[in-house]
Amino acid sequence: MAALVPDQTGAEIFAQVLTAGPISRTEIAQRLGLSPSTVTRLLSPLLDGGYLSETGKQTANGLGRPQKLLRVNTEQHLVVGIQIARTHVAAVLTDLGARPLLRLQEALDSLEPEHVLSVAAGLTARLVDRAANADAKVLGIGVGVGGHVDAASGVCRSAVRLGWTDVPVAAPLSAATGLPVVVNNDVNALVIAERWFGEGRDVESFAVISVGRGVGGALMLHGILHAGAGGLAVEFGHLPIEPDGRECACGNRGCVEALASSDGVLRTFREAGGRPDADYEAVVELARSGEGAEGRAALEAFAVAGDALGRGLACLCNLLNPGLVVIAGEGVVAYEFFGPAMTAALKRHAVSTAAEDCVIKVDEASETLWARGSACLVIRESVRARLA
Repeated sequence: MAALVPDQTGAEIFAQVLTAGPISRTEIAQRLGLSPSTVTRLLSPLLDGGYLSETGKQTANGLGRPQKLLRVNTEQHLVVGIQIARTHVAAVLTDLGARPLLRLQEALDSLEPEHVLSVAAGLTARLVDRAANADAKVLGIGVGVGGHVDAASGVCRSAVRLGWTDVPVAAPLSAATGLPVVVNNDVNALVIAERWFGEGRDVESFAVISVGRGVGGALMLHGILHAGAGGLAVEFGHLPIEPDGRECACGNRGCVEALASSDGVLRTFREAGGRPDADYEAVVELARSGEGAEGRAALEAFAVAGDALGRGLACLCNLLNPGLVVIAGEGVVAYEFFGPAMTAALKRHAVSTAAEDCVIKVDEASETLWARGSACLVIRESVRARLA
């Protein structure tokens, strides 16, 4: 941790106060392996800016001089988090602790970028207008998009399921709302939320794999989001596991997503003799019953999906040897059906102890958590900017 630049270290200090507070300076230093003087120096801008405040005192194990405790000053700032999905836009208003205060959602009748961003701007305005604390400052808007996002420029380079290529998101949304905008891949946003509030809490390095209409991934390394050189790190759904396999929505063949996404499951189900009008929920119910030809087709479809996910996880584990992988997204309602095949494939293809080293946890991740993760993007960047 000591090798990080100040804004990264400061962001981790803020995260410690957020997740473990009220907490003393000494405990923060011990948790992060920092010197007390470094913690004190980096805390100063956050205290001066109203991000943190002191509250109460305690002694370590009842010994020594009482130390002041730190907490996130949630009352002074608000944040808007937005998730753009293929069928709707979900938005949440949070305080500085990313605690949801209000939530709105609007269906999309068009995926044209201008329309989608207009819906996002409208939801933002409605949330801010309804805020109970009219004096609180809105720090900005965080936006999560499923696809390749250039976070530095605020441009969505490619979102296959939205039909977007090189779509500016941050600039037009900021112009429409008058607020700073931070944009990132939606699973990158989710991994921050999992780190602060979910299964990854108190875990410095772990991955999140999302399963739903698409299959995505994100990676937290030593408490820092690892996005890669161009924002393409952990494109898990597009790992090529079958060179001559089924065509994927990305245009390549044999991707994990082509077999393990909800659309992939439906295709396998139909190819196995299932009725063509069944949706994902219906296939889950058929798998649950396990009866007849369609029940067997449903179980087969989930077994194929699980095998694809497991082979992808073996690649991840062989490369990075993570101690934790969180499986998230709406598709995990079927985990009981694809989980066994996934685990078996992971064990079959992982080297040495890579599979045993990795704990698999499941988190369905509600719409609110996805949007809350987008709010975390703003909080993280605002803290880092304060310390830069």
